[in-house]
Amino acid sequence: MGEEKPKPIAGVWPTVKPFVNGGASGMLATCVIQPIDMIKVRIQLGQGSAVSVTKNMLKNDGVGAFYKGLSAGLLRQATYTTARLGTFRILTNKALEANEGKPLPLYQKALCGLTAGAIGACVGSPADLALIRMQADATLPLAQRRNYTNAFHALYRITADEGVLALWKGAGPTVVRAMALNMGMLASYDQSVEFFKDNLGFGEGATILGASSVSGFFAAACSLPFDYVKTQIQKMQPNAEGKYPYTGSLDCAMKTLKAGGPLKFYTGFPVYCVRIAPHVMMTWIFLNQIQKLEKKAGL
Repeated sequence: MGEEKPKPIAGVWPTVKPFVNGGASGMLATCVIQPIDMIKVRIQLGQGSAVSVTKNMLKNDGVGAFYKGLSAGLLRQATYTTARLGTFRILTNKALEANEGKPLPLYQKALCGLTAGAIGACVGSPADLALIRMQADATLPLAQRRNYTNAFHALYRITADEGVLALWKGAGPTVVRAMALNMGMLASYDQSVEFFKDNLGFGEGATILGASSVSGFFAAACSLPFDYVKTQIQKMQPNAEGKYPYTGSLDCAMKTLKAGGPLKFYTGFPVYCVRIAPHVMMTWIFLNQIQKLEKKAGL
């Protein structure tokens, strides 16, 4: 009788653990990366280079400006990263079982990454919208600023002013961008771990560092064009006639292509790469440390 009670707990925790660990590692990484993310958004909104944006933010708003939208960023990780990393690990574990424990081919990892990214983006889209609006607010004229105080206030105001479905405004490009990012991030990480460990004989520390670096690069390279379109859609406002500059993500992409050519989609690429790659790296490193602590604790 005494041994029957732990069994349901043991059955639940292995299923829940990838989601809990993923969310925690993403939130820790966000606390470090938030200032770089703020600079990236302002560059994409046309406020100048990384150096000029940083100087203007310090001069006009102080250090606190770099952490504007942190609550929304943490909420986004608690939803988006919890869902995507948890889903990816569940999917790859199921695929491994179907493959009789043999390493998965890259295309299967990519499919798992695409699926996990889509699910995570659907769950995290409201928090992502709140984050973009809070970060872009200071760039708007005073009369157009929304003045959200935190993520939950932003979600409340969006729901009250624009309706519940407005929380998923720009969800289309958000999902597509997340699919591209997670295909690059998740598939390349697992593939790189196998390569560094099995082919090159790297130790655990070097494997995690090397694989997370590769993962960060591919996440940035695959996702920036979609991130640019997503940002433009989410921060757009109607003109005096009530018309929005873009009718949707495809319209935004076509107008951007005509106005600036293909390289326009890579506006702010150095900063974006510097922001995405370290966030991805730290997410994997934090995740690895959390898993080590759990093993020591017998969880």
